[in-house]
Amino acid sequence: MTAPIEDYALIGDTETAALVRRDGSIDWLCLPRFDSAACFAALLGDEDNGRWSIAPVGAVVRTSRSYRGATLVLETVHETADGVVAVIDFMIPRNGAPDLVRIVEGRRGRVAMCSELVIRFDYGARIPWVRRTETGIVATAGPDVLRLTTTVPIHGENLRSLGAFEVGAGERVAFELVWSPSHLEPPPPLDPMAALVETEAWWKEWAAQAQLVGPHRELSLRSLIVLKALTYAPTGAIVAAPTTSLPEHIGGVRNWDYRFCWLRDATFTLYALLHSGFCDEAKAWRDWLVRAVAGKPEQARIMYGVAGESRLPELELPWLAGYADSRPVRIGNGAAGQFQLDVYGEVMDTLHLARRLGMSSDDDSWRVQRSFAMFVEQAWQQPDEGIWEIRGPRQHFTFSKVMAWVALDRAVKSIEQFGLDGPLERWRACREAIHADVCARGYDASIGAFVQSYGAKQLDASLLLMPAVGFLPPEDPRIHGTIAAIERELLRDGFVMRYRTDDVRDGLPPGEGVFLACSFWLVDAYALCGRLDDARALFDRLVALANDVGLLAEEYDPKAKRLLGNFPQALSHIALVNSARNLSEVTGPSEDRSATR
Repeated sequence: MTAPIEDYALIGDTETAALVRRDGSIDWLCLPRFDSAACFAALLGDEDNGRWSIAPVGAVVRTSRSYRGATLVLETVHETADGVVAVIDFMIPRNGAPDLVRIVEGRRGRVAMCSELVIRFDYGARIPWVRRTETGIVATAGPDVLRLTTTVPIHGENLRSLGAFEVGAGERVAFELVWSPSHLEPPPPLDPMAALVETEAWWKEWAAQAQLVGPHRELSLRSLIVLKALTYAPTGAIVAAPTTSLPEHIGGVRNWDYRFCWLRDATFTLYALLHSGFCDEAKAWRDWLVRAVAGKPEQARIMYGVAGESRLPELELPWLAGYADSRPVRIGNGAAGQFQLDVYGEVMDTLHLARRLGMSSDDDSWRVQRSFAMFVEQAWQQPDEGIWEIRGPRQHFTFSKVMAWVALDRAVKSIEQFGLDGPLERWRACREAIHADVCARGYDASIGAFVQSYGAKQLDASLLLMPAVGFLPPEDPRIHGTIAAIERELLRDGFVMRYRTDDVRDGLPPGEGVFLACSFWLVDAYALCGRLDDARALFDRLVALANDVGLLAEEYDPKAKRLLGNFPQALSHIALVNSARNLSEVTGPSEDRSATR
């Protein structure tokens, strides 16, 4: 039976990541190279696709788990009739050598244990050549090799690597699994106990930088730790999620690869990091952004690989059954080639914010902004695929036009506030033209709200961001009308859908959960409009959806009461951090962003 998405916890080393099931099975391990990527892929089908279980032999009376303080060191405790044992899982932050360590620690009595390691490369398609060594095994397949080091005797059986052992109170048994390119020697084995101490210290030192206020500090800190784990340290990129093809609707086809870096997440990410005291990560992200979009603005992609790769061809993997029979399983993302006008506004907003908050700037970032503003001047009247990456005909999406206005607005303000060079009057005129166009064509007086696209009747949750980006003040009656219309049409059990998938031409069958980031955007809109009681009530309901170790997916199914979509989702955690600060300060990220500055 497929485990619920919320049954998983995350471990990572800021280059790779793994998901650990509640019972202690690691069902997903994503390697740095996405062309060979996952060597454990049980999450996307049956357990023969690759997994690693370390568990007691026989019945378990009770299992509990938690992270060790402000770290990404996971501890799963099993209670059996014979005693209590803990499995401590972590990945060591060290550049270039993904290293997964599992330490089995006896707490009480004496417990018989079994390690079952099923290694499959290339998303379950490739069975490796496995050789015994004096200290464990080595598994090789094409460009990849995994080396397992342990004192437990390992033997092969039915294409599995098995090890049986016992652990008593006060005893520890360690396993180290390290990846390396097959043409190179693996790095030397580590001392697992010393690595545990060093990894805990590394996370705690990082977390100590957090500048968080208000009653939601612990929730925000856990979300920031998740964001740190989703960074790719060598370049500064942040992936949207460490997984692919976890469905937005169980059994459906909305299964996408999120192991890439979306430009539109830039503004939200930068606010979350900078306002929380993490300037190094914010600067690395800003610098990655400038490198990624370098070149002709019309060639900018809406997403990139962790090193700035622009070609992300979408493939289907028919040999995988998919999570809970949700097919197809996809790697790569065809939306990378779409035209999404709003991205230019997000990039402009991000770079203006970075300069305004005092981050060191250079000529390159302004060159990017200038070229983007000039492109938007010429392109803002074109239809696009929009923020939700509609796989249907291009449309004149209202939010896209709003973000085109943001692009020109931030260009104008950059000149006004920082003395930068550019055609100020021309950009002012274009900014006003876009604003007038949106107000005339994106607003439907019969509904009393802004609509998803020009001439349509459908609503869109992205329009909750209109006051946050400063397009209209929160007290404007059109903003109040839009919020009210979204409350009428897009709320499900009090949470927000992106849009109605049953009446929008997105090229796909209907069906998905409520979108958690959109629900946090409603929290922010409530706060800006002075509806603080509503904002706090919705925020409390949202954070209650996090699993037992504080993780959120992309979406939630109110009927089945389970998380949906790729997991953990960066945008959900970014939105949590920003909403928590909006509710904790007189001037939070939304009010700060929307101010006329």
